[in-house]
Amino acid sequence: MSRFMLIFTAVIMAFSFPAMAESRIGVVDLRQAMFSSNDAKAFSESLQKDFAADEAKVREAQEEAHQLKDRLEKDGAMMNETERNQLAGEFQEKVKEFNFLKQRLDTAVNQRKQAFLEGARPEVDAAVKELLEENELDLILPSEAVIYVKPEMNLTSQLLEKLNR
Repeated sequence: MSRFMLIFTAVIMAFSFPAMAESRIGVVDLRQAMFSSNDAKAFSESLQKDFAADEAKVREAQEEAHQLKDRLEKDGAMMNETERNQLAGEFQEKVKEFNFLKQRLDTAVNQRKQAFLEGARPEVDAAVKELLEENELDLILPSEAVIYVKPEMNLTSQLLEKLNR
């Protein structure tokens, strides 16, 4: 029975290889196309403007923490224990403030990026479908899943053109 299954599998594979040879496959770097598009550039500029004040607060807290640390390292040996403990406490509080502000900023930025990606998804799907039809392809793969692709089958620039329309 197993000999029959082996022969049957070999026959099926032999007939499937010619079908695979006729398949046309394209490759796109979705991340590159999406983040290089005009919409993404405008979104990035908007994001920078919207969060400039928050970024300044994060940098300020980081700088203050750095100054406290430097002061503690330089002058700590000359301070009495109470002053050193107070300065160390201020440093720890500033580090907590920095971490809180940084986490809040990162969360807000990530939420906005996710919303942008979700909003762009229908447009990207439509552009990919157009590429599929225009190039008479059977399949389009993301570039991350491909080891090598002939340059003429890399459709990232065409996808970017469609996204910028």
